[in-house]
Amino acid sequence: MWCLVLLISATNRKHHNVVYEVDMISGGLGSGDLEAWFQNLMLSAGGEKSEGKGAAMAGWKDLPMELLLRIISLLDDRMVIVASAVCTGWRDSLCLGLTNLSLSWCKNNMNSLVQSLVPKFTKLQVLTLRQDRPQLEDIAVETVANYCHDLRDLDLSKSFRLTDRSLHALAHGCPRLTKLNISGCSAFSDSALAYLTDYCRNLKNLNLCGCVRAATDSALQAIAYNCGQLQTLILGWCEGVSDNGVTSLAVGCPDLRALDLCGCVLITDESVIALANGCPRLRSLGLYYCKNITDRAMYSLANSRVKSKHGLWGSMQNNSDEKEGLMNLNISQCTALTPPAVQAVCDSFPALHTCPERHSLIISGCLNLTSVHCACAVQAQRSWPNWSSLEGYENEF
Repeated sequence: MWCLVLLISATNRKHHNVVYEVDMISGGLGSGDLEAWFQNLMLSAGGEKSEGKGAAMAGWKDLPMELLLRIISLLDDRMVIVASAVCTGWRDSLCLGLTNLSLSWCKNNMNSLVQSLVPKFTKLQVLTLRQDRPQLEDIAVETVANYCHDLRDLDLSKSFRLTDRSLHALAHGCPRLTKLNISGCSAFSDSALAYLTDYCRNLKNLNLCGCVRAATDSALQAIAYNCGQLQTLILGWCEGVSDNGVTSLAVGCPDLRALDLCGCVLITDESVIALANGCPRLRSLGLYYCKNITDRAMYSLANSRVKSKHGLWGSMQNNSDEKEGLMNLNISQCTALTPPAVQAVCDSFPALHTCPERHSLIISGCLNLTSVHCACAVQAQRSWPNWSSLEGYENEF
C-alpha cells in the first residue's frame, strides 16, 4: 500500500497557522472515514462553527486549490497521481494547477500511463519521460502534443522506439518548447528535426547526444536559421557533424552559452575559430576526442578574450573576469595540442582551472599538457616556503 503524506496548513478564526501531518493509506480510508477524520481535525484546530460564520472548510474535499497544490508540491509524482484519484474536486484542481510532472519512475507500461494521465493534466509545462529501457511509442508523444500545448520542457531521452511521427506531432502541438532532450533517440531523421525547429523557434536548450541520424550539418543549419535564441546544444558523438554545421551555429546562434562537440571527429579548427568569433557568451565547450583540433583553435579562443576586453563586443555586460568567457573546456584526447597554446587559453580565462578543487580545464589523455596550470596553481606554488632560504636558520638551533 502507498502512504500519502499530506502536510495541511490551515488558518483558524484567529489566523494562527496550524500544521498537521496525516498518513492516509491508499485504499484504507473510504470517503466516510475521510469526512470523519477531517471533522475531528477541524474541531481540534478550533475550526468549529461560530454564530453567523461557517468553518473555513466544511470538508476535506473543500481544500482551496492553492493549499492543495502546495501540499502536492511536497509529494513525489506517484503520490500526485494517487491524489488526483481521491475525489473529483482534487482531480479538477490538479488538472488546472499541476505544471510539472515526471513519469521516469515508471518501469513498465509508461506508454499506457502517458495516454491515460496526460489528457487530464493539460496545463503541464515540464514533463519528464526519461526511460531506463525503451517503452514510449509515437502514440504517447502524440497524446502529449494533442493536450499539452503550453509545454516548455520535455525529456524523451532514451526513447529508442520513437520515429519522426513524434517530432512532427510536437512541432504542431507544442510550439512553446524551450527545452527538449531527445538524447539517444537514434531513429529520428535530420529532416524531421529541421521540421520541428521551423515550428519550435523558442528553443534554448537542445540535447541531441547520440542522435546520429538527426544531428547532421543540414539539421544544424536549420537550427541556426530558426532558433536564434539557442543557448545550450549537446551534440556528443554525433559523428556526422562537420565544420559546415558548427560554423552555421556560430553565425545563427550568437547567444550560445554551452556547446558539447565531444566525439564529433570531423570538426577542425575552423569550427572553434567560428565559435570564438561569433559566440562571445560561450561558457562551456566540449571537444573531447576531436583529434583534428590544433593550436590554431586554442589561440583563437585566447584572442577572443582579448577582443572582448577591448570592447569589440559592446553588448556584453561588464562582469568580473571570473564571470566572463570560458568557464569549462574539455580538450581530453586532443593530442595535437601543445602546452603554450593551451596555457594561453588558461591565462586568458581566469575561470578555467586545472587545480583539483575547481577542475574545469579537462586535459586527460594529453600527457604533453601536464605542465599547463591555472592561476590558482601558480599562486599556490609561489606561496610554498623556500626551503633553501631556511637552511641558515636551521643551523642557528
